Parts: sequence; structure tokens; C-alpha cells
Amino acid sequence: MSVSHHEQIASELHLSPAQVRATAQLIEEGATVPFIARYRKELTGSLDEVAVTAVRDRLTQLRELDERRAVILKSLSERNLLTDEIEGKIAAAETMTVLEDIYLPFRPKRRTRAAVAREKGLAPLALQIMAQDDGDPAAWAAPFVDPEKGVASVEEALAGARDIIAETVNEDREARERIRALFFEKGVLRSRVIPEKEAEGIKYKDYFNWDEPVSSAPSHRVLAIRRGERELFLTFHITPPEEEALAVLEALFVRGNTGSSEQVRIAVHDGYKRLLAPSMETEIRLAAKQRADETAIRVFAENLRQLLLAPPLGQKAVLAIDPGFRTGCKVACLDRQGKLLHHETIYPLLSENARGEAATRVRELCSRFCVEVAAVGNGTGGRETEAFLRSLGLPREIQIAMVNESGASVYSASEAARREFPDHDLTVRGAVSIGRRLMDPLAELVKIDPKSIGVGQYQHDVDQGELKRCLDDVVVSCVNAVGVEVNTASPELLSYVSGLGPSLAENIVRHRNESGPFGSRAELKKVHRLGPKAFEQAAGFLRIRGGSHPLDASAVHPESYAVVEEMARNQACSVADLIRDAERRQRIDPARYVTDKIGLPTLRDILEELAKPGRDPRPQFEGVSFTEGVEKIADLTPGMKLPGVVTNITAFGAFVDIGVHQDGLVHVSEMSDAFVKSPGDVVKVNQKVEVTVLAVDLPRKRISLSMKKFPGQKPDRPSRPEGGDRRERPRGGEARRERKDPAPFNNPFAEAFRRK
Repeated sequence: MSVSHHEQIASELHLSPAQVRATAQLIEEGATVPFIARYRKELTGSLDEVAVTAVRDRLTQLRELDERRAVILKSLSERNLLTDEIEGKIAAAETMTVLEDIYLPFRPKRRTRAAVAREKGLAPLALQIMAQDDGDPAAWAAPFVDPEKGVASVEEALAGARDIIAETVNEDREARERIRALFFEKGVLRSRVIPEKEAEGIKYKDYFNWDEPVSSAPSHRVLAIRRGERELFLTFHITPPEEEALAVLEALFVRGNTGSSEQVRIAVHDGYKRLLAPSMETEIRLAAKQRADETAIRVFAENLRQLLLAPPLGQKAVLAIDPGFRTGCKVACLDRQGKLLHHETIYPLLSENARGEAATRVRELCSRFCVEVAAVGNGTGGRETEAFLRSLGLPREIQIAMVNESGASVYSASEAARREFPDHDLTVRGAVSIGRRLMDPLAELVKIDPKSIGVGQYQHDVDQGELKRCLDDVVVSCVNAVGVEVNTASPELLSYVSGLGPSLAENIVRHRNESGPFGSRAELKKVHRLGPKAFEQAAGFLRIRGGSHPLDASAVHPESYAVVEEMARNQACSVADLIRDAERRQRIDPARYVTDKIGLPTLRDILEELAKPGRDPRPQFEGVSFTEGVEKIADLTPGMKLPGVVTNITAFGAFVDIGVHQDGLVHVSEMSDAFVKSPGDVVKVNQKVEVTVLAVDLPRKRISLSMKKFPGQKPDRPSRPEGGDRRERPRGGEARRERKDPAPFNNPFAEAFRRK
């Protein structure tokens, strides 16, 4: 990666070139984002994970740009089309869009109308007309009439020349830049229903006649309209005002008022309608999709982060129940480490006799396995099963908790579940997953494809490669932020630890099973194929409770053990004493221990960690109790105030579980009495909230909720400077004519596109 790229990234991200260079070097050496952010602060100037990730991603973009630049140069060179001027322009191109515009006139093409005209020898005529001198174009065209070449008349010669001019207009870099800007600034997204598809495509009714500036169209609407188009219910186009586009091109290419000028004008109009407009619409559609993807993925990623970092119950003996009516409730008894001890099926929701038998069995199981918590999945029959358990008069110390079981069925059928429970069916695996999810959401959810966890918006419509990359980043970040107990972790959890991956994770588990628990971090070096580099990356994020070294249970990296031991010696105590004694730690001056390899940021981190070694950063677990007697959607009436838990956040609101098997929607306009720009500013996944029922649509199973003190009232909007951007939703099919169009340099849509 060139020095200029480092400087470019530094400028874009408001970092110093030294920070970018150091980060780039570490990434090049194979260091992971969590490792760089946590253990290489001196080198990066204490960049956090967000900044390190941004540098990494921009480096990747620029590397792809360089690779494309090399391919283009090679292509031009092989075809003897490369000149110093063109090479200079290609070298100076800072975005993929500019690079492709430069290459467009030289790109190998299919046989176009312009290519046919050139084969007929009409290129000189086109050049003569483009000069727009005084004279009669028909007279100029007469010498080009040649039936043997396929030019039967003057008009055919002129038409061929216009085809060449039209293609020239389409391939002109400045013309493309200006029309692209016009599409960005004034392009209107138009969605229409396909005739006779109204009934079949009723779920897209909002978009049957929809117009909206593409520059401000929110991601969920773009993705919804694209899905409607893909399912053949909608047509979808993006176009700016045609007269403005033609005026832009005429200003570039039409000079004077001669006969040849008129020929150029005709060619310009044809070039725009036939070539340039469709090309630009394709670009803008892709850019709109990319922008929508970025927003949807960002929302999904943040939801996933909050879900993964949900408070864990901790090590408790659990009675886990996967509810069901006719097929019964699958019960799994787990020990405090999550090991399956017993499983069976009970039928508390089938009949009175079966209910009595189930009650007896539950009481026996609670006593036999010293159950501390009963975990009930929130699927079909969940609230009824919860009510059954509460009716049993179980000991007060046995907590009853509802568990979001989204994705449990996916895990049950997965290879990981089959490997872990080869002798048990899907129902047993599902119950185990519910219990373990309560004990440690992170450890269990990493076994499930993030797309199946139940958070997100249009996750199947966005770029799947980018979605996976982003979600993997989130999982890696969360796993390493919490730390992993190496002697109990599953291979799936270990695989997300910095520097490991699936293969080394399996090797760790295999070594653990064959040789017994690890007694120290140093023993990890004995694992097959776990070399020095992998150990360096992973060791700080792996925990060994009760290990031979007190710091093995902390986030202090083994490379820093020596400095902690020196601190302890200077305080005339052991490392264990230093951890226990806050007064001794307070007497330590970190500046005394600065060396050329360890600086103040790391030393301060070490002292903070010694105060709470290995402490789980996640908040304390708190159960939620839903309103008794409200167990299905038919029990709801407008005006009810109910407790709930946020299960998903989208661009337009938040979904809340209120205990009726169907999440309700709190629209962004109902989240606060004050104006809310983004739902994520108000609520988080797993947050407890109180909501008011606004409306219930039984046939469509839709619940409208409010978090306002005064539900249904319009929120107060912040004052806007005169001429500012309006964000009200357009009604019917009318575009927002009163909206002031954003300037190109303030258009986030255009800015995102320019970075491509």
C-alpha cells in the first residue's frame, strides 16, 4: 500500500498518517482488529475498534481500486491504446467511478450502432458535424453514400453519424459526471404496481403509486420496493427531470444555431434517452441499493451487538422448557456448566389429567436436579407454560424466566448441534439451547447463523458477502470484549477468539479432552498448530480460572506479566496480593514502568484490569414479567399499558415482545413525546419498556404500540433553519416539491458513491 494511500485515509478519517501506517502494518502482519485495539495502543495512538475497522476497510477498498487500475492499464497496453495522457488520468483516478468513466471509451464493446456506423466509414462525417461549422450537413453527407457499404442515402449517412455522436456523448467523462450529479440531486424514485397485480401484491400497497427523491429515500423503502420489483408486483425507476438533463448536455455539446448544430442536438437527445439515461439509472439504482444495504446492515449489526451482550444469568442449574401444545413441552435439565443431565416430554397444556402428571414431574425434577431457574421459550405455548409453572407453588428461590427462542430451531438442525448431541433429536437440542441461552446468550448465540437470530431488517435482500463480513466483525468484537473461558468454551465460541478460527478452536477442544483442562495460558502453546503468532493474538482474550498464574483469569496479556510482577515486587507483595489490595495498586505510578515496548495506555489498562480481573463487562441479569392474563393477541385492547422487552430495532421503529406470541411495533413517531431521529437513540435490544396498545389488527396479526406519555399525539419537531431539509413522508404518489434539493457536497448519497 502506497504512502499516498495512507495519507488519503488519514485525511478521510481525521487521523494522523502515523496512526494509519502503524495500523496498516499490523493488519498486514495478520493482527486482528480486537488485538490491535486492545494490545497495540502505543503503536496506533490508542485507536479503538471502530477506527481500526475503518482503516482496514478503506485499505481494502483502495487495494481493490489499485487492482482494477492495473487490469485496465494492462488491457490498454495489450491493445496499443495506452498513451501517457491516458496513463496519467488513470493513475490520478481516486474512485472506482472515475476510473471506469476514463476506461469507458476504450472498453471492449459488443457491436453497437456507432460501431456499425464506423465500419461504414462515417466517423469523419461525425467529426465534421461535431465541429458545427457553417454549411449544409446533407451536402457533407453526400460523398459518404455508398450502397456497397450499407449507406443507401444521405439520411442514412446522417443517421449513422448521429449514432457515433450519441455514443461520444454517452462516453464523455464530463457529461457523465454532470448527469450523474443530476440523478443524485434531482432523481426521483418512482414505484408503480404492475397492472392486474394489485390483489396478489397487496402487501406492497404503499408503493403502488409512490414517488420520492432518491437522495433521501430511507433504506427500508428502497429495499421493500426492490423486493416488490423482484417478485414482479412493482416497477421501479429512477429518473431526473428530462428537460434539465437535456439542457445540461446541450450546454456541453451544442454550439451555435447551424444545420450541423441541429444534427448534434438530435444526437444528444438520442444519446441521453437511449444510452446515457439507462446507464446512469443503472448506476444510481446500484448506488441506492448500496446505501440501503449499508444502513440495513448497520442497524442489524448494532441489534446483534446488543443481543450478544445481553446480561447472562450465569452458572445456574436450569430446567429448560421448549413449549408445545399437542406435541408436549420438551424439558431439559442442565447443570451449572450447561451439561445436559436429563430430558423428557410433559403435557401440561393437553388435558387436566396430563396437567396434573406434568406438575408432579416438574416438582420432582426441580428437587432431583436442584433447579435454580426455569427457562421457558417464548414460542407457541410459552405464556401458557409460564402460567402453568407459576401455578405450581415452586420454591420462591426458583426463578421463572421467559427466553427469546429465535434461532433455536436453526441451531437444533445444525451440524454443531448434531456434533454435540448425536444421540438426541431436534426437540431436545432446542430445549437445551433455550436453557443455555439464558445462562450465557453470547456463548449460545455464536452457534447460530446471525441472520437467523431474529434481529435485523431485510437481511435476505442486502449484499450477503458484506452482511456476513460485518456481522462476523460484531461477533468477534463481542466475544473478545467479554473473554472466553478456555476450559469450558465450545469450538464455535473459541473460533471467534482473535487469532484462532475453526481449525485451531477444534484443536484446543481436542487437546482439552485428551489432556485435561488447561492449567495455564502457557499450556496453550502445546496445542497442535497453535504457533507463536496465534498465541500472541489469542492469549489475552482467553481466560483460565484457577490457573497457575493469577493473571491467567484476566485480560492482562502474557507479554505484560513481567511488568505486573515487577510492580508486585516493588510493593513487596505477590501478584495475587496486588490484585486483592486496592491500596497497594493506588501507590503504583505507571510512569515508572514505561519502556520502549510498553507505554502509559497499556499500563493504565493493566491497572484497571487488576482492579477487576476477568470481570464480565455485561450488565446484571434481570428477568421480565409480562402481564398476567394477557397471553394472546385477542386479549389486547387499545389503551392497555403493558410491560415489554425490545426484540428488534429497525429504521422505522422498534418491535416489542409483550407476551402474546406476536411482537408489536412502536413506530418511530410513537417512541417519545419529543422528536426522534433514530429509534436506536431511544431504545436498545433487550431493554425493558412500558408501552400502550394503540391498535390491534387481528386478521393481519399486527399490534401498534406507543411509548409516549400521551399516545397518538404528534411529537414536537426540532426547529429547522429556513430552507433546511424536510423529512416528512410523502403522501400518495406526490413527490416533496417543497423540499430544497441538497447541494452535491452535502448529499450523503453522492458522497458514498464518490468513495466507491
